[in-house]
Formats: sequence, structure tokens, C-alpha cells
Amino acid sequence: MKLPQAQSAVISESKLVEYLLNPTHQDNGGKAGFSLALGFSLENREEFATALRQFAAGTEIAEMVESPYGAKSVLDGWLHGRDNGQAMVRTIWIIDRGMNIPRLVTAYPAK
Repeated sequence: MKLPQAQSAVISESKLVEYLLNPTHQDNGGKAGFSLALGFSLENREEFATALRQFAAGTEIAEMVESPYGAKSVLDGWLHGRDNGQAMVRTIWIIDRGMNIPRLVTAYPAK
């Protein structure tokens, strides 16, 4: 099963700018390093958001977990970067209770 409405998924500007693409963020555990290695930066963050949505639309859900906030979906697979780069990643999305569009929780290199 694939993430429903993945092409319309919400990826907040702050999630990209302050977290996933911020190498100085104390709690991102190197997430900025993998994003930057794929050719994504603050300057092309919309391309990164598009790549994440395309990844979500084309990747099977590996695991679903109900939480007090909604249904979380875990997706593992290859995220395509710029200039044909790619990396194995894990993304977590949530469809908040009462909503029907997924929202990105996090993305990081898969082990």
C-alpha cells in the first residue's frame, strides 16, 4: 500500500529550513548531511520537498503505527537527489486525526 495523497503531502517550510537542511541544528543527527550530499540546500528546498513527495508517492509503506495524534506511516527506499544522486532513506509521515492529507514528520538515512 502507498501513502494516500502523497503528491499533496504537507512539508512545512520550517521542517526543511530549520531542521532537515540545517547543519547546525543540535538534534537533527546528521540529517542535513545526507540532504546536502544529495544536492539539496536552502536555495533549492522546494526541489527537496518535491523529491520527498515523489518518494512518498512511489514507495510502499513499510509499517503503519497508530498514535494518539493519528496514523503514522514509515517508508523506506531510495530517495533521488539532484544530478542522479540517490540515498537509502527512511521517512515518517502522519495523517493527523481528522485530516486526510499526510504531513512529513522526518526523513533520515536508512541503516
